[in-house]
Amino acid sequence: MHAPSLVPVLHAVTNDEIVARPGFPDRAIAVMRAMGPRGAVHLRTHRLTAAELHTLAIQLVDVQQQSGCWLVINDRVDVALATGARGIQLNSRSMRIADARAIAPLIAVGASIHTAEQALAAEGEGATWAVAGQSADTESRAGAGAGAESFIARVTERTTLPVIAIGGIAPEDVARLRRAGAWGVAAIRGIWGAADAGQAATDYLSRHDAHEAS
Repeated sequence: MHAPSLVPVLHAVTNDEIVARPGFPDRAIAVMRAMGPRGAVHLRTHRLTAAELHTLAIQLVDVQQQSGCWLVINDRVDVALATGARGIQLNSRSMRIADARAIAPLIAVGASIHTAEQALAAEGEGATWAVAGQSADTESRAGAGAGAESFIARVTERTTLPVIAIGGIAPEDVARLRRAGAWGVAAIRGIWGAADAGQAATDYLSRHDAHEAS
C-alpha cells in the first residue's frame, strides 16, 4: 500500500469529451511531464471499450515510468492491472474497495466520495486517497466557493485519508482549499481546457508551492 505522503497533490481528471479530442495522448504526455511525481492523470471515460482504454493507457504508461507522474485508471481494475498503472479510482458504481484490494493489492486505490461518512467508510475499506466533491456532477459547478471549503473541512475532520478536492477548482482556489484541510486538488477543464495544458498544470503546482512556503 502506498504511503499517504506519496499521494499526488494534483490530479488531472479526464472525461469522454477530453479523451476524444484529437491529439489527446500528446497532451496527456505533456501534462504528465509537467506534473512529475506530484501529479496524476486520471483516465476517466465511459465510452471507450476496455480494449480502447487499454490501448490509450499503454501509450501513457511509459511516461509514468519516465516522469514519475501517476497514471490512474477510473473504474477498470482489469485495465489498470494489465497496463501497470499506479492507481485506480473507484466510485459508487464500481466494485468495492476491499474487493479491488483483494485482486490488486499493490495498486493505489482512490475513492470518489460526496460525504464525510463515505470518506470514513472508504478509509475503513483500505482506500489510499479520497477525491471529494459536493455532488456527483462536479463538472457542472461554476467554481469552488466557500461551500467547498466547509465541505472539505467536514470531510478531513472525519478521516485521515489524503483528501483531494474537486469541483470547478481554479489555481487561485488551491491555497484556501489547502487551508481547509485538502491534501491536494483535482482539475478537469482547468487543465484540459487550457491552450497549454502542461503550463496550466504547472500553474496549479505553483499555487500549491506558494501555499507551502507561506
